[in-house]
Amino acid sequence: MKHLVTLLVAAIFSITINAQDKVAEIEFKTETIDYGTIEKGANGIRTFEFTNTGNAPLIISKVKSTCGCTVPSKPEQPIMPGDTGEIKVKYDTNRVNPIRKTIYVTSNAAKKATVALKIKGTVVNTNNL
Repeated sequence: MKHLVTLLVAAIFSITINAQDKVAEIEFKTETIDYGTIEKGANGIRTFEFTNTGNAPLIISKVKSTCGCTVPSKPEQPIMPGDTGEIKVKYDTNRVNPIRKTIYVTSNAAKKATVALKIKGTVVNTNNL
């Protein structure tokens, strides 16, 4: 009986250690997108691509913008190890001004649980030039 208990404790300990080694990691191709100079009303959709470089499923729990003029969208399904995903960002290009916005991505990634993505550029009204 003692051997059985010892074996059971060893098995649980081994499973716990292996489970701790499984972590998700997020790596973006770029953390800043430069729109450059774009015209008022132009397509304001841009995409941040990322890869799960960990060995556990990556779950994006929240994406939040610093402004209502920037609407981000996230993947709804977990991103499996080695797979890629996208965070789409739509900026309201009917606002003529410089673009300087931050999008916060929250996930279960071990090292970067929250990543700050940035968009920048300038929207101009070519009718007023």
